[in-house]
Amino acid sequence: MTFDELREKAHALPLKPGVYIMQNAKSEVIYVGKAKALKNRVSQYFQDQDRHNLKTRTMVHQIDHFDVIVVQSEFEALVLENAMIKRHMPRYNILLKDDKGYPVIRLTVKEDYPKFSLARKAASDGARYFGPYGTRGASQAIIDALCAALHLPTCSRKFPRDIGKERPCLNYHMGICDGYCRPNMDQSQYKAAISTAVRLLEGKLDDVVQELTAEMEQAAEALQFEKAAQIRDRIRDLEQLTTRQKAVAASMADTDVVGYYREEARCCFVVLHYLRGELAAKDWELLPPPLEEDEGETVTALTAQYYGPRGRLPRQILLPNCVEDTEELSQMFTQQAGHKVEVLTPQRGAKAELTGMAAENAREEVLRATTAEERQSKLTEALGNLLGMDHPPHRIEAFDISNQGSDDIVASMTVHVDGRPLKRDYRLFKLKDMAHADDYASMRQVVERRFRRYLDGDERFGEMPDLLLMDGGAGQVACAVQAMEELGISVPVFGMVKDNRHRTRALVAGDGREIGIQQNQALFAMVGRIQEETHRTAITFHRKQQEGHMKGSALDDIPGIGPAKKAALLKAFRSIKAIKAAGEDELAAVVGKKAAAAVKEKLCPPESMKESTKESTKDAAAEERDASADDENIVEPEDADEDEIIGLPEDEDAENLDPDAPQGDPDEES
Repeated sequence: MTFDELREKAHALPLKPGVYIMQNAKSEVIYVGKAKALKNRVSQYFQDQDRHNLKTRTMVHQIDHFDVIVVQSEFEALVLENAMIKRHMPRYNILLKDDKGYPVIRLTVKEDYPKFSLARKAASDGARYFGPYGTRGASQAIIDALCAALHLPTCSRKFPRDIGKERPCLNYHMGICDGYCRPNMDQSQYKAAISTAVRLLEGKLDDVVQELTAEMEQAAEALQFEKAAQIRDRIRDLEQLTTRQKAVAASMADTDVVGYYREEARCCFVVLHYLRGELAAKDWELLPPPLEEDEGETVTALTAQYYGPRGRLPRQILLPNCVEDTEELSQMFTQQAGHKVEVLTPQRGAKAELTGMAAENAREEVLRATTAEERQSKLTEALGNLLGMDHPPHRIEAFDISNQGSDDIVASMTVHVDGRPLKRDYRLFKLKDMAHADDYASMRQVVERRFRRYLDGDERFGEMPDLLLMDGGAGQVACAVQAMEELGISVPVFGMVKDNRHRTRALVAGDGREIGIQQNQALFAMVGRIQEETHRTAITFHRKQQEGHMKGSALDDIPGIGPAKKAALLKAFRSIKAIKAAGEDELAAVVGKKAAAAVKEKLCPPESMKESTKESTKDAAAEERDASADDENIVEPEDADEDEIIGLPEDEDAENLDPDAPQGDPDEES
């Protein structure tokens, strides 16, 4: 089917709950999803593709046809979706590991001396199975803890074949095994210990402790103090079992807390097991990023998969507040467990703090498994995909204008390479020929000057950016595009628009189309940092310009003394007082004879000249400026006149700075 045919078929679907099955040209199931309203959900895949992430667009391009199954309720849709995901294992569904990752505990109940072991999955062989409990290590820890608490043998001897053949092993002498390999041992004692272990795996710890306490008291009353002491020690071992072996407690947990965290590189699903309010164990799994952009849908699917193969379920499951299908999940788990399973999404209080801690655990696992380079690479890749670029933007240049009326209109250009600020490439502009404040004209001039320098071979502008970001809306973007078109240059341009609280809201194209970035928190934070840094740099430069005009200098308005010669004099003599005290020959050695004479005349005028009028001084200054015009056009590399582009010093390179650190006040008005 063509894309248009798929869209028409989706629009013809009913507004009823159900499951949709996406298939490729080979009729292979590539994605299974559920919907409260099939028409609304399936139609979203065949709308504007720019709104989808790369993974979703790739999946949609592979769809040849799709089927739907209409059901009566959202609960039936959830159950059916989970069953079909298990059956087809679709490529684009987020999938937990198969049963290999969740072994079960096997007990050979038909043997005279039953024994615990690990198995990949339950089988119809007459044995009894418990679990699954997570990894093989966690399952083995359960067996080890039970055997230690109940003094069951863990050696390789076979019973009853090896009874009495050899002396008891070291475990017996250490007091961690009752020595069932000894002759004349009571077989019923072994079976009683196994029965106790089974009850513990079934979650009946309180019943076991209560029975043993009664047996201990009875032995004490019969003056069997040694037996009473042994039972006391057994009770103590069982009560400490949750402390010494957390994995056992997890198999009897009464509350599970689910956490989820997603980054561009991968995501993590975490389950914290609580027993009597105390954290008993943690189960987690790292996964590739899901196709589904709705976090609630992803958590619901993973939760259903996680508890699907488990024989025991807790009484209560706490989910992040992004999940909506709690009633359906509760109904499904209750039917599966045979007892009431309450599924909640706490909004506040102690339970909400638990879900927050689970989410933080998921975040820590993702950060541990992902290097900073991987995260940043995925972040720029996500930005490129969102903006429809052919490749991730390695170098991003951002522009902002700062002004106060028509005076001191300035602009900043910040550079971010792979998302990190590169301050040695920052550039600051003084705007020319601006009769009044005009952000559009200012942005056009700045972009035109930046790329004209590139075309002229200026090494300071020798590297082309992959992306331009304007602090502003569609108008600023259009001006930047027009300036580049006139120069024959093409670079993707987008505006960074803010909300009414002066915070980054979205990116905007030249046609006014807004591209939301708030769904991806990491990407949203990166764009916000770029905008704040660019704004801060422009504001700082603007304030410095204003402060320079307010403070002024005794060297201002001296004919033949421009910024370069002023800087040279201050560098040579360190202060105005020293310049006044210097001889004319000393000054001439720095700025030339004509300029030195002008400095002496201005700073140390003869008595007859002190009363000269202000007008005559201005006329003399004008003549001197005309005479020294050629000198003023010779600019040292570290200096710049008012028409030049000013770069930040090399020692302000911030490649190693933390990009998450605050970069100025985002609410400061330009």
